[in-house]
Amino acid sequence: MASKPQPARQQKHLAVLIDADNAPAAIVEGLFEEIAKYGIASVKRIYGDWTQPNLGGWKKVLLDHSIQPMQQFAYTKGKNATDSSLIIDAMDLLYTRRFDGFCLVSSDSDFTRLAVRLREEGLTVYGFGEQKTPKPFVSACDKFVYTEILRADAVEPAAEASSAPAAAGSSDAKASDKPAAEPVKAQKVPLDFIAKVLDDIADDEDDWVQLGAVGSTIGKLRPEFDPRLYGFKKLSDLIKAHPKRFELEPRGSNTTGGKDLYVRNRKARK
Repeated sequence: MASKPQPARQQKHLAVLIDADNAPAAIVEGLFEEIAKYGIASVKRIYGDWTQPNLGGWKKVLLDHSIQPMQQFAYTKGKNATDSSLIIDAMDLLYTRRFDGFCLVSSDSDFTRLAVRLREEGLTVYGFGEQKTPKPFVSACDKFVYTEILRADAVEPAAEASSAPAAAGSSDAKASDKPAAEPVKAQKVPLDFIAKVLDDIADDEDDWVQLGAVGSTIGKLRPEFDPRLYGFKKLSDLIKAHPKRFELEPRGSNTTGGKDLYVRNRKARK
């Protein structure tokens, strides 16, 4: 008797690996709420030397979120054995073939090659780190979320702000022994970049593009792009806030029966 085909998994199974030395405990609530948008956190591990007092903040929240602490003593002063331990575990988990993606929580550029290697195996890599995270690690991920926006008071409105994230700092800084960062100032919306994406993928006939396709393309070009950095909950909210630059139109969907949003660049029509 022929065996029945196995049903496809509806949600991605994710392995969450946290570098306790480079991630503040204050983000834990927002972190797992964000991860839940992408899939199921099947494995949750956090790495550090738990004999050290600077990880006290994490110790208080581990049980509440079922995070498994992984002990790693520092073999030599000035060398981070925690990073090596996390990377070895990541490769072990990779070869189980049980996961669809990994969530790497750190602001440390040492994990850049790990992110690249995981993606080479066809897995999705979600990075989480502070705005000081070096650009190579950010670019190596499919999606990168700045942890400053994961708190309830994440973004403060600002009429004018920098159009780019803060310059990358040293990867040796230990985030866990510092208080959580101040709320992020809303950045200037990169309107020209969004318009260029629209122009590049727009239909030549009427220039309309499905908003989902716009968001997907932006994410491929800039993994760190997030409407919340600019004070908006969703990309559609950001687009609606700039009616002089973009035109938004809901249309009936043949697949869902609901409404799909389409957008086009007004300037391209002139």
